[in-house]
Amino acid sequence: MASKSSAKSAGPKKDDLILVAGAGGFIGGNLVKYFTDKGFTRIRAVDKKPLPHWYQRTPGVECICADLSEEANCKKAAQDAVEVYNLAADMGGMGFIERFRIECLRSILVNTHLIEAAYRAGVNRYFFSSSACAYNVTLQEDPNCRALKETDAYPAMAERGYGWEKLVSEMFCQEYWAERGMKTAIARFHNVYGPWGTWDGGREKAPAAMCRKVIEAKDSGKKEIIIWGDGTQTRSFMYIDDCLKGIDMIMHAANLIATPINLGTSELISINDLVSLTEKIGGIKLQRKYDLGAPRGVAGRNSDNTFIKKMLNWEPGIPLSQGMKATYKWIEQQYQARKAGGVTVKDHF
Repeated sequence: MASKSSAKSAGPKKDDLILVAGAGGFIGGNLVKYFTDKGFTRIRAVDKKPLPHWYQRTPGVECICADLSEEANCKKAAQDAVEVYNLAADMGGMGFIERFRIECLRSILVNTHLIEAAYRAGVNRYFFSSSACAYNVTLQEDPNCRALKETDAYPAMAERGYGWEKLVSEMFCQEYWAERGMKTAIARFHNVYGPWGTWDGGREKAPAAMCRKVIEAKDSGKKEIIIWGDGTQTRSFMYIDDCLKGIDMIMHAANLIATPINLGTSELISINDLVSLTEKIGGIKLQRKYDLGAPRGVAGRNSDNTFIKKMLNWEPGIPLSQGMKATYKWIEQQYQARKAGGVTVKDHF
């Protein structure tokens, strides 16, 4: 059971090998840069996407293209590593995880093989990126939902596909600590967004999708926007910088070993209000059209941050208005680059 103290465990030395799985993706790519900026000199970045298709690549980092759903690749990736960060998964926004549940479920192979490889390689600490999709969906049927506490994952009724994969993988992490003594960390992400992420093509999440749609409407002169569902759905969205800091703190908290914890903001917003915010940033007002047959996910979801504040004396706090401005600016640059014939993150998919 986690204690009340917020004691910090010793982290890796600057020349220790850190493995980031899923490093060609949005959060993984940003995490590699985060550690590089902190002065770590030996980082192994692994992703199944071909190297030219990675969201970002940091100079001086060992970058490997390998499918970590295969056991042999996990053994090679974990060799000599001191810490492992598992952010590898087939996932995307609601449009992806509702339509491709089998692909989401198959991500369990990555964690199953990687955590065993990490244990056999003598890894000190292992981080697993879980999700708020692991929570009981019956608690998320109202847009005016109460914020979800860590205990709300049980009785289990996770989102089909993606949510169940996360919940079962969490259990692996807990049992590797209980049975084998390997220190694991588990963070339940709540809708991470920001620059260097997917913004088009079907895997993008709501903040990026709204930015792109507003930019497209401004560029085309067709002043309308299609909103999935009726717009009353509510969510909290966490900016990437908060996510990276939270990963680091949770991984090295002595009182959070094998303990699932929310990592998200508690700033709840409806999709309609997210559209309004994006319109304000873009300086345009659009006619709204609602696609009631599109994927919309649960009616409401928010992060209860009581536990993280107690354990870390911190919570993600970058305001959505601030993070959306930076995200909009970056996506606008990507959009213009694509229009001019340049290569963008979106063109990788």
